[in-house]
Amino acid sequence: FAEGGITWRLLNVCPEMGSWTAVFDCAAGSSFATHIHTGPGEYFLYKGKMDIRGGEQNGGETARAPGYGFEASSARHDRTNFPVDSAFYMTFLGPLAFLDEKGSVIANVGWFEAQEAWNAFLEQSGQAKKASAA
Repeated sequence: FAEGGITWRLLNVCPEMGSWTAVFDCAAGSSFATHIHTGPGEYFLYKGKMDIRGGEQNGGETARAPGYGFEASSARHDRTNFPVDSAFYMTFLGPLAFLDEKGSVIANVGWFEAQEAWNAFLEQSGQAKKASAA
């Protein structure tokens, strides 16, 4: 659901709220695929620049660090691009619905899917065993 070198770290999940929080490190030229925020979210861009919906040069928005942003429920992003190395912290209240080129949902990524992906990463990298031994 991303291209060009985006990595992330899961910080928290709250099943009771349907929320999840992560930090994203985005290489220059990277982007997220088309998605809809099914619930609201908040972010803090602490490094770099993020072009949302094509950036301000194309009628969208451009966030610059340091900067806070809010995503409303049902906000759609055809592409979120990072023209320079960037990093942000974000809390999602509800899943992201990733879309194909026809606008059909191909995946919903919420707290459960984020937790499962993070657990798989930790298991694969051997970090799960280190964490449980500490």
